[in-house]
This record gives sequence, C-alpha cells and structure tokens, in this order.
Amino acid sequence: MKLRMIAAACAALAALPALADSKSDKELARGRYVVQLGGCNDCHTPGYGMSGGKVPEKDWLTGDSLGWQGPWGTTYPPNLREYFQGLSEAEWLKTAKTLKTRPPMPWFTLHEMKPADLRAMYRFIRHLGPAGKAAPAYVPPGGAVSTPVISFPAPPKQ
Repeated sequence: MKLRMIAAACAALAALPALADSKSDKELARGRYVVQLGGCNDCHTPGYGMSGGKVPEKDWLTGDSLGWQGPWGTTYPPNLREYFQGLSEAEWLKTAKTLKTRPPMPWFTLHEMKPADLRAMYRFIRHLGPAGKAAPAYVPPGGAVSTPVISFPAPPKQ
C-alpha cells in the first residue's frame, strides 16, 4: 500500500512541471494576443504596419527611430523589450494604471486594461527577452530631428 502511495505521489510531482508549462503557455499566448490587439507593434516594432504585420516575433517591440511629430515635439516609440527587463511586474502594474505620455501613445487604454491582461502582457514581453537598441530621445517642439517622422498637424483653432 505504501509503495502505491509513493508511486502515486511521484507521478503527481512529475506532472507538476507540465501543468505549470501549460499555464505558462496559455498566459504567454494571452500576452501575445493583448500585445497584438492593443496595437503595441504598430509603433514599437519597426516596419510592422507597412508589412501588414509580417515581422517575425523575434523582432517585435524593439522600438523605432520613426518619429511622431506634432505640437508636443517629436516622440519615438521606446524599446519595450529593454524597458520591461528593468521593471518588476508590480512596477509595471502600477505604471500601466498611472502612465501619461505624449502622443501618439494611447496611455489611456492601459488604464482600462484588466490586471490579468497587464500581467500577461508583461510576462510575454519579458519572455521575448532583451533585443534591439534604445530609440532616439524625445525632441521638444522646434528642435532639430534627423530621423524620418510622421507629422500631425496642430489641432484646429476653435
């Protein structure tokens, strides 16, 4: 009887990593989905929009030197793969709910995301690992820019 109990316990312990992997795989798939549906690649992955999303996952979220220019100055989509490496999950959850940035980042959509989706997003991006290089720094209005930009006109005067 004891031998059967020990064998059953060993079998149960052996199955634990598979269960953990299954949960981890589901969470990574959820994070991938949130990143895609949230449009993160549209700005943070070079060439993503122009290729119809045909950029290999290994190249996702590495930031871009294509600037977004408007009355606020010129902003660049940061390298999220590097950014998330230096951020704990708790810090990300807090940041996602309080972040306010310059256009075109839709920071207000992060505020609406459920914590489980933010966690999945964080874990997926961390899973991708570090890659790429830092995006150019913000340039204030009227500052010299040496990269290609997408220009937004000033809002109409009312």
